[in-house]
Amino acid sequence: MTKPFDVSPNGEQVFVCELRAGGARARILSWGATLQDYRVAGVDHSLVLGGETLAAYLGPMRYFGAIVGPVANRIANGQMRVNGEINHLDTNENGRTTLHSGCAGFDGHNWTFTKVSEAECELTLNHPDGLGGFPGNQVVTATYRLDASGALEIEIKGQSDRDTYFSPAFHGYWNLSGRSNLSDHSLTVLADRYLPVDADQIPLGEPKTVKGTAFDYTSPHGIGPVLDHNFCLDVPTMALQTACRLEASGITLDVQTDQPGVQIYNGAHIDTGAFKGHEGRAYGKFAGLAIEPQFWPDTPNHPSFPSNFLSAGRTSTHRTCFKVSRG
Repeated sequence: MTKPFDVSPNGEQVFVCELRAGGARARILSWGATLQDYRVAGVDHSLVLGGETLAAYLGPMRYFGAIVGPVANRIANGQMRVNGEINHLDTNENGRTTLHSGCAGFDGHNWTFTKVSEAECELTLNHPDGLGGFPGNQVVTATYRLDASGALEIEIKGQSDRDTYFSPAFHGYWNLSGRSNLSDHSLTVLADRYLPVDADQIPLGEPKTVKGTAFDYTSPHGIGPVLDHNFCLDVPTMALQTACRLEASGITLDVQTDQPGVQIYNGAHIDTGAFKGHEGRAYGKFAGLAIEPQFWPDTPNHPSFPSNFLSAGRTSTHRTCFKVSRG
């Protein structure tokens, strides 16, 4: 069942849906197809950061728990070439790069709940041709599902009537202990390669080994002060593979995906100011860890990277599962 949550700046009703299964509870907003809250049995706080008003999501919590796309992460110089034609995008990050598709971003639109049951909901968005410079009328669906164990499954599908690039991602910030920062968390990433980046967070070239670097999370350790990077996973198959594990306060989060990479960001620039989150407190630096299974950043401009090119009429499917255990 859905119920009113707030009203968007253009007067649209924003709805919220609550799912329950396996002792877990998830709240999803139609705005940005956003996971606002996720709780499991025996834990008295949300495991994801979230706001209590739409104003928070229009401000400093813009990407918190949202589905970002059509192309998640960054595109260099706000340009991508499709079938030989250069498409000029919104350079919303320092006037130089396109971050999470800029003004065209899925996160900044009000989706429609098209299916709702006790443990599952589907939201749909029609993204018009040319919005933000992205070609194709795109029809996108995001499905949130709680399984019998309370694990959270997210599936994103997209179709376009023109050739385009399509690589959305779920952009949740995780904090397992409920403390003000991640100092008590440990992270393991099951990847032996990562993408070094320049000052604009654009990949410098081919993947490099994590061995001997600050990005070696192949065994669990604390989250470093510099972390906003893509880790390169094994070649994806139809089955989900484990990308990473986050642990704190006796709680373990295992992240499984069918995507070729996972962007992990330590929340170094989080500052929600006067906007309060769960438990009535604002969020500051390192308040949550963004775990974003996705294609590699700036893929349209790197022919050697796994391709997120979507041909007209084809369907692209992206799946991720977040499994929480205790003890």
